[in-house]
Amino acid sequence: MNSTAGEPFEELIEESSLGAPGARQLRQRTPQLKTDEVRRIQEQRAGRHVRLSAEQRLADRRERLLNAAYTLFAKPGFDATTIERLCAEARISNRAFYECFGGREELFQTLYEVVVDDTLTQVAKAMEEASAPEDRFVDGIRRYIEFTMQDWRRVRIMHVEAVRAGSTGAARRQALRRFAEVFHEVVIKLPGNRAHDPYLYALGVHGVLHELIREMLEAERPPSTELLVGTVVHIFLGRARTAP
Repeated sequence: MNSTAGEPFEELIEESSLGAPGARQLRQRTPQLKTDEVRRIQEQRAGRHVRLSAEQRLADRRERLLNAAYTLFAKPGFDATTIERLCAEARISNRAFYECFGGREELFQTLYEVVVDDTLTQVAKAMEEASAPEDRFVDGIRRYIEFTMQDWRRVRIMHVEAVRAGSTGAARRQALRRFAEVFHEVVIKLPGNRAHDPYLYALGVHGVLHELIREMLEAERPPSTELLVGTVVHIFLGRARTAP
């Protein structure tokens, strides 16, 4: 029996994990089993000869660097993480690093933008699921706190290391603008005409959230999520409130 690739079955099977002795036994089995074994060998061969394009290699290296940075920039932190350590963790050369990013600052900024985007996507989704403006405000605040605190790396990158990495100022300002844009529509519709400038109001919300989350990280006995949500709501809606 010959394989679909035109190679003799005996030649293929002798290169398989069965070896030459196993080949004789395999010949006595059903055709289906032989076909499966040939297919497995062909798949192994195909895998050995797969070559990524230059674009694919670059994307793969960037992804590995981002994964390494996600942990290392969170702990031991941005200042303590060298390019050499990032490359060792990502299993790439130092030269390959500079094919992906201009330096640690650019890598951190890219990573920061990714985690901010993930967080604001979650916040927007939570707000869309509520109807009344106050409910949307509360649910958005809760989702921000819960999702940010869900992964210790995410919260440290967003609320600790982003402040320490001074070169990320522009990225942080952009993140603040995006946060304000997400909350802007809800703030406009809050009862009582609370905000003369809804954009500044939303920026104030983020500032309070930032400080409360930092307190949550550093406190010996961290406050609960519900207490943090209630505090933000009390400050910005004028009364304490917790969701059911």
